[in-house]
Amino acid sequence: MAFSQVPEVSKNQINKAGQILVKENSSQEEIFLARFLADQWRACHAYPINTFQSTLRDKLRDFPDTIVAQRLKRMPTIIDKLKRYPAMKLSTMQDIGGVRAVLKSVSDVNILAKNYRENDRFLHELINEHNYIKTPRDEDGYRSIHLVYKYKNQRNPSYNGLRIELQIRTKLQHIWATAVETMGTFLGQALKSRQGDQEWLDFFALTSSAFAYQEKSPLIPRFANLSRSETYIAVADAEANLRALEKMKGFSSAAKEIVRSGKGWFYHLIILDSLEGTVKIQPYDRDSFDQAMFDYTEIEKEAASGKKIEPVLVSAGPIDTLRRAYPNFFLDIGGFVNVVKEILTTAKQFRKKGLKHI
Repeated sequence: MAFSQVPEVSKNQINKAGQILVKENSSQEEIFLARFLADQWRACHAYPINTFQSTLRDKLRDFPDTIVAQRLKRMPTIIDKLKRYPAMKLSTMQDIGGVRAVLKSVSDVNILAKNYRENDRFLHELINEHNYIKTPRDEDGYRSIHLVYKYKNQRNPSYNGLRIELQIRTKLQHIWATAVETMGTFLGQALKSRQGDQEWLDFFALTSSAFAYQEKSPLIPRFANLSRSETYIAVADAEANLRALEKMKGFSSAAKEIVRSGKGWFYHLIILDSLEGTVKIQPYDRDSFDQAMFDYTEIEKEAASGKKIEPVLVSAGPIDTLRRAYPNFFLDIGGFVNVVKEILTTAKQFRKKGLKHI
């Protein structure tokens, strides 16, 4: 399988390319050259994330009902992150290459994470860890475990030092996170980046705390003083104020899939057009990564020019697995809606017992 090589330029040049892409007064020529280099830098992460996902699949053989997916970060998201964190450098961004595991329970998540931390045979260097399950993110309620590695491979040292992020989360955490992304798309707000209407951010944080009660794991800090009944009633109040489920149903309709013909199903270029309600899926075989990256870059240019589309290049297996791994790209928010409905039903029962939201 052919993979993109690491650009033969200095890290300073990589970082300068990132700076040019976020500056408002960069010339078109500067932007063109910087984008070309940034695309090369992103593409070279495909090799290490492919080896990571292969190892991950081996580790998950003893776990039931799992999802594995890998993706290269979208360029608009890379640029937005550089803007939001001025001290960040493109060469050391931790999640350009990402691998995700979705497991059945918090217990399974912790076992897998421990396996990675304590495995002396796993030679890649763990350089950062965020356990957002043990310490959920307070602003928006995000919960997951992130392990960030520096890639290390003696057989192919040219990729050494590239950073790869491994996300490990439960199914409940997954449907919450993808619902946030989906609603961000519908509302035209960067809810995933903790930007947007505070009411929606609060609603998702409350639902995450309710989900945490279901998983018997730490609550969102700013709602940690609420009991289970108070949390469920608070979700019901927030949902009623926003008419959240009504809006979600109004937005969400099964996106029409347009699957183009292709020889294989290793990489998928997903192109969401939320205005048209379509999802175009272009499959690529294992040996067509260069073509996939070229097409990805060209489609991103269309999005950057103002076309209301969201492309992403991923690898997750068959279409059914692809839908479960990336429901936000299929405008699918049904799993989240169903869990919230159960919470609302339980909240009604709490109210009948005379419990009130404090």
